[in-house]
This record gives sequence, structure tokens and C-alpha cells, in this order.
Amino acid sequence: MTETFGADFLVRWLAAVAEAVDREADRLTELDSAIGDADHGANLKRGFAAVTETLAKEPPATPGAVLTTAGRRLISTVGGASGPLYGTLLRRTGKTLGDDERVTREQLAEALASGVAAVSQLGGAQVGDKTMLDALVPAVEGLRGSFGAARAAAEEGALATVPLRARKGRASYLGERSVGHQDPGATSSALLFATLDETARTEASSTEGAS
Repeated sequence: MTETFGADFLVRWLAAVAEAVDREADRLTELDSAIGDADHGANLKRGFAAVTETLAKEPPATPGAVLTTAGRRLISTVGGASGPLYGTLLRRTGKTLGDDERVTREQLAEALASGVAAVSQLGGAQVGDKTMLDALVPAVEGLRGSFGAARAAAEEGALATVPLRARKGRASYLGERSVGHQDPGATSSALLFATLDETARTEASSTEGAS
């Protein structure tokens, strides 16, 4: 029997993302201070806190609506590049999921792939440019297999940005000086998939306990 996930699962995931970003905000800002504007952690902390607040007030009825709502909130709340990029990721993913009341992991992977494609189009970046795509693209491929594989692929992708020279975004202005630093966007993207894996594990445990 194929496991499916409802709107409540996505709400719990995004709440976990908000907690993780809050916990890691200083680290994200430290990474960003080396090759960016030193605001990545603060921006995402504010954005995902607003997402959690919005979803708590008016919980959407479907997984797609949860992500679409979250994406819109990020775009309206977060300045800089991270708001539009993460907002586009979630909003496009939500729109691709449509109105289904429950979705499978495979459906979520396919929808996230469309979201990642939208991020690539918006930012003009590809894998290897030292951006969030270096974590997102392998993570989505991993998600086709399992939540754990997605998490591992995202974390490996983030680490793999260290030796890269930035070709997009603010970090690209530094040229060779961007080499040797982990990309903050790829690092925060890895948090998304780490919390997705943790949320799925909790869901599985509660389901087994109830059976």
C-alpha cells in the first residue's frame, strides 16, 4: 500500500523548517557574510516564521494549497533574492500538486522538480554555479527513491559547493574569492530536506503506533 500525505503533513514540515531556520539562522548569516549580504539567516527566519503564522491561522485543505500559500507568503515577506526564489519553489510545487487531498512521495518529488525548474529559470542558474540548485536538484532526484536519500543528496550537494567558484548571485562578484566557502542558499535548501525527512519519520512512527 502506497503511503500518502495530506495537508497536515506539509504544515508540520514547514513548521519544522521554521524551527530549523531559527536554530541555524546565525550559521546561515555567517556563511552569507563571507560571500553575500550577511542577511540570509535573518531573512529566512522572518519568512518562515510568517509562513507558520499564516498556516496556523487558516490551515489550507490540500497539500498544494499549503505550499502555494507558503510560497506567496515568502515572496511578500522576504526581501533580497531568497524570498522570490524560495517563494517560487514552493508556489510552483503547490500549483503542480493541484487540488488532490493526499499525495504520494513520488508526486511530491515530481512537483518539486517543477518548482526547482522554476527557480532555475528565475535565477538563471544551473548545477555547478554555487547556488541553492546544487542542493535542490540532487535532493529532488533522491526524493524519487526515499526521504532519506533526498536528505543525504541535499547535504552532499551543499558541501560540494565549497570548492566551486560562484557564477550567479552576489557571490559571483567575488570571482575566485568565492572559492572555499559553502553556499548559504544550498545550505538552507539542505535544511528543507533534512526537516522533510524528519517529518516523514515522525509520520511513519505515529502511523505504526496507531496500527
